[in-house]
Amino acid sequence: MAKMTVEDLKDLKGKKVLVRVDFNVPLDEKLEITDDTRIKAALPTIRYLVGQGCKVVLMSHLGRPKGEVKDEMRLTPCAKRLSELLGKEVKKTNDCVGPEVQKAVADMKDGDVILLENVRFHKEETKNDPEFSRQLASLGDIYVDDAFGSAHRAHASTEGVTKYLKGYAGFLLRKEIEYLSRVIENPEKPFVAILGGAKVSGKIDVIKNLLPRVDTLIIGGGMAYTFFKARNVSVGNSLVEEDKIPVAKEVLKEAIDLNKTIMLPIDHIVVKEFAADAESKLVTRAGIPDGWQAVDIGPDTITKFGHAIKKAKTIFWNGPMGVFEFPKFARGTDEVAKLVAQATQDGATSIIGGGDSVAAIKKAGLDDKISHISTGGGASLEMVEGKILPGIACLQEK
Repeated sequence: MAKMTVEDLKDLKGKKVLVRVDFNVPLDEKLEITDDTRIKAALPTIRYLVGQGCKVVLMSHLGRPKGEVKDEMRLTPCAKRLSELLGKEVKKTNDCVGPEVQKAVADMKDGDVILLENVRFHKEETKNDPEFSRQLASLGDIYVDDAFGSAHRAHASTEGVTKYLKGYAGFLLRKEIEYLSRVIENPEKPFVAILGGAKVSGKIDVIKNLLPRVDTLIIGGGMAYTFFKARNVSVGNSLVEEDKIPVAKEVLKEAIDLNKTIMLPIDHIVVKEFAADAESKLVTRAGIPDGWQAVDIGPDTITKFGHAIKKAKTIFWNGPMGVFEFPKFARGTDEVAKLVAQATQDGATSIIGGGDSVAAIKKAGLDDKISHISTGGGASLEMVEGKILPGIACLQEK
């Protein structure tokens, strides 16, 4: 899936480069950014284009305003933070299309950076409206996509603009493609995939696409208990998706047919009441008693999972091992994070597929010990499912 990147472009000085970034960052009640990871992730591409003497026009969404202007979803805090990180003023427009925006872009000098207002203030963005796409495209000479978190959406600012401008990958998008393609196309063996989170339903296609490729598939979190139910093991009050039991049975059978190892928890931390301070106990045998529900993996499971993770040369992880938002039940997820980080230091390639796994790695202070942390949870999963992402498919081929 080789795509042309900004480095393939020549004679950029003075060119207007329209860049789709992903500044969909969390804000607190004071509208201050609580995590600027996504802004920092776009810096290499922005700095490169500024260094080439380009006029850099950035566009992004923030939240889900559903086609309405909402002050709490304006990109003003992002422009302020980007200005601090770049060490130069980043102007922000009050809209993303229209005469005011056209004038602001026309007045730019080489090396200037402008951030357009939230593209989702226009309902035409998510509808991939051709006229809206054309208006956005008119602001640039070249289009660069560096917003992997939106690459699975065929929106005006991700796919529509490429009907009017040639599109190229930014450095972040290139890195995402390289690492996630490795998982699908050529993982170094042994390859261990770790899947967790609450539900099987969101990861069925991921499991089916990964199973022929992995050596070991580790399943933890709430989704494990649908697999236990498929094996007729009692799960008490643990989360089960009854309608996905047949799918779980299919996966377990296919693993046997393919001679693949599926690892499920062998002990469980269980509670009677779903609460942060709930009284808990350890169940060390098969089956969870009636009236109890699992909220984390137990110590023997951590050890068992650890044996597979330590041997791995490629690791893909998406989803926590328990209710990690409750500190009391975060140990399993924290320990898996440490195991993955250690395996990486020992030479494995590790890829964290967005979502809660990223939060877990950051909470453990291990984000600098991982090969690649994806900036797009939904996009990374769809790519690992084997889907063609519209925001990538539309870019120029090498």
